[in-house]
Amino acid sequence: MSAKQKRTYPVNKNEVYTAEVEDLTHEGLGVAKVNNYPLFIEGALPGETIEFKVIKTGKSFGFGRLLEVKETSPHRVKITDKAYTHTGTMPLQHMTYEAQLAFKQNQVKNVLQRIAKLPDVPVFDTIGMDHPYGYRNKAQVPVQEVDGKLTTGFFRKRSHDLVPLEDFLIQDPKIDEAIVVVRDILRRHHIPAYNEIEHTGLIRHIVVRRGYYTGELMIVLVTRKEGIPGKDAIVEEIKEALPETVSIVQNINSKRTNVILGRQSVVLYGEDKYRDQLLGFTFEISHQSFYQINPTQTEKLYQTALDYAELTGEETVIDAYCGIGTITLALAQKAKHVHGIEIVAPAIDNAKRNAELNQVNNVSFEVGAAEDIMVQWAKDGKTADVLVVDPPRKGLDSQFIDAVLMMQPKRMVYVSCNPSTLARDLALLSEGGYTVHKAQPVDMFPQTTHVESVVLMSRA
Repeated sequence: MSAKQKRTYPVNKNEVYTAEVEDLTHEGLGVAKVNNYPLFIEGALPGETIEFKVIKTGKSFGFGRLLEVKETSPHRVKITDKAYTHTGTMPLQHMTYEAQLAFKQNQVKNVLQRIAKLPDVPVFDTIGMDHPYGYRNKAQVPVQEVDGKLTTGFFRKRSHDLVPLEDFLIQDPKIDEAIVVVRDILRRHHIPAYNEIEHTGLIRHIVVRRGYYTGELMIVLVTRKEGIPGKDAIVEEIKEALPETVSIVQNINSKRTNVILGRQSVVLYGEDKYRDQLLGFTFEISHQSFYQINPTQTEKLYQTALDYAELTGEETVIDAYCGIGTITLALAQKAKHVHGIEIVAPAIDNAKRNAELNQVNNVSFEVGAAEDIMVQWAKDGKTADVLVVDPPRKGLDSQFIDAVLMMQPKRMVYVSCNPSTLARDLALLSEGGYTVHKAQPVDMFPQTTHVESVVLMSRA
């Protein structure tokens, strides 16, 4: 017998236990303990007594499946549909919204204490939404053949089995409608859905983006190869059924990959752009551009960042990871000059166009990796009064942090979408002489476990 087979755990797989839920993981799983052995259980809430079945055991912890809630938390609400839990699109739908906001505030507090070793930094109440549904301005919906029909929906968690869905609840309802309209048009034209196992068929994803303020629609058909049978008729039918459509793009992704968009694209109608507004500025957004998903909360997030920057009109500002210039232009309104950095070249083209569109002249943009450009600027003696960073989930590169410590901007505003990497970076920056003053969580993704936050730092 191998050592692995001999190993024993405080619980047995497939057995049923009763325990009290003590906590939530950052992924929103309930934590119950049996003989001091932690088990993570989806759908369980702290304070509840539950019955669960052990489905997996490991050296340090296991997983259970909730069977029955014996004593219910006051923060539990009736779920809308199990499909949203199965697909992972709404993992917190069983929690009151008030509890979701507190959970997100605690996520930020916990990492500042545990990882950053900054327990005294105030973490304010999470800024939430009045109506925490229907907020997503972009959908990337997979397509598969189900029962002989081209079907849209979302993949079951940890699988590529499609769960058919028409109402996503957290998406702009107009986007949900548009997906169904496009799906039905493709069905009428007998366009085959992509089969990822055999790498056959044509339509892989339907992507819909919508301007919250403008109502403009962009439709992107992601295909395995170039030709679309009956393409002209399909385009005309989409335009007729969805008159708000200003852009229809075919994106070609011929690879066997989980990445949604390919590098090649063809504009089938209009141009590769639609427009929306943020903080009074108008933005042109291409199908590949990053643009914040939740428009009303983005304005609250960016307004917090602007407030923390405390600009007087005399400052030179660097906006690293500037994307299409969404926050750059708002900063420029109150700064002497703003330098934007972005690694994606088409996004910089958008940013320059957006500055022109909004008649903002005190900005300049540079294409490249933020860490490389910052290091070069620091070596060249370039300085900034304020640095604003809004990095991807992986956080700041260590080289970028070194450049910040060389350049020493007086004030730094960190917009984060990942509390763990935020805390890691804050630890390094505080070691390097920065004081962390405050953190403001913002709920950009209600019904999910994600939380964004804005942190203010300064150097004496």
